[in-house]
Amino acid sequence: MGQKVSPIGLRVGIIRDWESRWFAEKDYADLLLEDIKIREYLFKELKGASVSKVEIERTKSRVNVIIKTAMPGMVIGSNGGENVEKLKKALVKMTNNKAIYIKVLEIANPYLDAKLVARNIADQLENRASFRTAQKRAIQQTMRAGAKGIKTAVSGRLGGADMARTEGYSEGNVPLHTLRADIDYAWEEAATTYGRLGVKVWICRGEVLPGEMVKEPEAPKVDMRDRRRPRRNNDRRNNNNNRSAGQNAGGRGPVKAAAEKTEAKAPEAAANTEGGN
Repeated sequence: MGQKVSPIGLRVGIIRDWESRWFAEKDYADLLLEDIKIREYLFKELKGASVSKVEIERTKSRVNVIIKTAMPGMVIGSNGGENVEKLKKALVKMTNNKAIYIKVLEIANPYLDAKLVARNIADQLENRASFRTAQKRAIQQTMRAGAKGIKTAVSGRLGGADMARTEGYSEGNVPLHTLRADIDYAWEEAATTYGRLGVKVWICRGEVLPGEMVKEPEAPKVDMRDRRRPRRNNDRRNNNNNRSAGQNAGGRGPVKAAAEKTEAKAPEAAANTEGGN
């Protein structure tokens, strides 16, 4: 069963919360349609802002929209929230003049978000990158960011082939049947010259303890010592050779020893010149 259903819906109410949080009796269908329109509009308007999720909370006369993105600056805008005000005006018309409150949250580690990883692969495919290279590069970045496992799949006319097929790669552990495993899943489409390609990504971010909910992953910590350039073996050999040359010259250093050798050769050359004359 874990291989067939969506890992997101299978874990809702167990370790995941709903993306739409409100209650209605008679207006349920109308409010659900509003949520779908709000999400479609925001994903379309903020296409280049790396938006991962849009959560919606409702009261009787107010709608709270929570946008989770890896680029909050592009969502907010440069002139004091100009883009946010524009989005508010559009959402007010969609919700029959209800009060709109927009909150923007930053995704600390975008390489552990399945939606952003799938979008990254799709963008590379649209730029005519190899589907194998795009998947392998995404897997390396995700595992380096601290994921426990990742699985990707690209389907369609791969490489312009006449017959469509599916090809994917995986690394690490992705237990789809384990309900306490934090599995993030997403799919995207890439519009290429040969047709549309589907991209699916599963990312395992570890396990969640009983009674807890999934939390957003934190940004990876970088050790300052890792930023220093490591010394190469050739540099060490050169330093050792210079030290040994200095010791052989009586501790006077390789530069002085070479200078003394040059001075010693100069009188010999002068004597040879006089003898020849």
